[in-house]
Amino acid sequence: MIKKMGYDWHLRQLMAAKGWYQTSDLVPLLAERGITLSREQVFRLVTQPPQRLSMDTLVALCDILACTPNDLIEPKVVNTTVRKEAVGGARPTAPSAQRSTIRRPTFE
Repeated sequence: MIKKMGYDWHLRQLMAAKGWYQTSDLVPLLAERGITLSREQVFRLVTQPPQRLSMDTLVALCDILACTPNDLIEPKVVNTTVRKEAVGGARPTAPSAQRSTIRRPTFE
């Protein structure tokens, strides 16, 4: 059995608990710790769960918010367990992709 794992990202909630509602408030605090991110990057970091996060950034966020990585990231099971097919068992096939043809318009 395979579990599909995901996580909840609690940066916005931790910022709100400190009374910080502007994502741009984090930019100078991160810069003080050697993390240079644009306002847009910080906005995405706060509003969307990151797919990749450097350890330096994670440690800086934990220092700024006086929290642990466990406070920021909450692992969870995304869906129910998926049964792995036995060797030689029937596997679902992916739908075949159809080629598309792009044609330039002809002007007469």
